[in-house]
Amino acid sequence: MTVTFDKITREPAYRRVSNVIEEKILSRSLMPGDALPTEMELAEQFGLNRSTVREGLRQLENTGLIERQGGGKKLFVTRPRTRDVAAGVSRAMALHDVTFFDVWETMMVLEPEAARLAATRITPAQLAELEAIIRTSEVHLDDDHNVVEQTVRFFNQLAASTGNQVLMMSQEPLSLLLRPSLGLMIGRVAQARKRIVDAQKEILKALKKRDTKQAGEWMRKHILDFRRGYSLAGINLDHVIT
Repeated sequence: MTVTFDKITREPAYRRVSNVIEEKILSRSLMPGDALPTEMELAEQFGLNRSTVREGLRQLENTGLIERQGGGKKLFVTRPRTRDVAAGVSRAMALHDVTFFDVWETMMVLEPEAARLAATRITPAQLAELEAIIRTSEVHLDDDHNVVEQTVRFFNQLAASTGNQVLMMSQEPLSLLLRPSLGLMIGRVAQARKRIVDAQKEILKALKKRDTKQAGEWMRKHILDFRRGYSLAGINLDHVIT
């Protein structure tokens, strides 16, 4: 039996620089807020020229793992912003031919549970924020764009109210993917705007009462109603989101 091996690829030096620093960050050897050595100091430690180190650092800046504070030259370890992570995940999902149905089906799984968790953990300030979101939708109910944006804010705020970091970071990319179909549906089905606001009011009532069962049930009805709206709008759920 003959054993074969793949060719060993040569990794650019700048990528090795970014990988080594990233490993330190992910292993918590470097924590958010910690300052990195200067480019010159890193170049000496790695035994590389300064331009190679600078390119490696640029890779880490692009991923949100390090940043410059106050316009200075000093680099600090940071956490990637949820919005930036969401945008990247959302793009990756779109490249994998995610359909409107995929998004809707995922929401049917996640959103009722998020509502149930929020009912046990939501703070008065978070309740007030949800109430303000609903009020903004209601005041500008004839503005399709506003209703879409406030609906997305509602879902994101509800996820934040669970206190669960994974749910929060899962919600953001899902919300980005929801926007196109939601915008189409609201634009074609006039009654959809009021139905969305009415459902959110019921969810809010359940959250205020700390009623986990009603919060989850009303959220389930809310997401089911999206599918009815898609059907009325003539939206093909098997359509790939672009």
